[in-house]
Amino acid sequence: MLLVIDHYSQDLIESHIDLLLNYAKRFHNRQFLTRSSVKHDMVVKMEELTDAYLKSDATLSGVPTVNYIAEKLNISPNYLSDLLKNTTGRNVQTHIPKSIVESAKELLSATNLSIKEIAYDLGFEYPQSFSTMFKKNTQQTPLQFRAAFN
Repeated sequence: MLLVIDHYSQDLIESHIDLLLNYAKRFHNRQFLTRSSVKHDMVVKMEELTDAYLKSDATLSGVPTVNYIAEKLNISPNYLSDLLKNTTGRNVQTHIPKSIVESAKELLSATNLSIKEIAYDLGFEYPQSFSTMFKKNTQQTPLQFRAAFN
């Protein structure tokens, strides 16, 4: 008889945990539905923060990271990823390189800086990493972009 009670107790505990997790999932998903203006503002702030980072001396310590941006926005990196994915359809690992590419395009079209100088200015330790990332996002090398623009 004791085993039957324990079996039912375990089922009850599992049911309560399942219910609790479903509520947590519901509230997590609902925050993205009910806070559309906050989401939009947060994405705009992230873009402004990334642009400001790329134009500052902070690039001396490398390209902007998810942790850096999340810390500046006072949110967790996971929440930032979820927010971007739900708002823009892109994750942070896609969003940051797109911002870097936009800054690179500006520098390639408006300055005579070498590709190496642009790579260093944007926080890349190795110009090859910059060229690879640029080509992955634009299907052309920085030199091809500059030649097509001029």
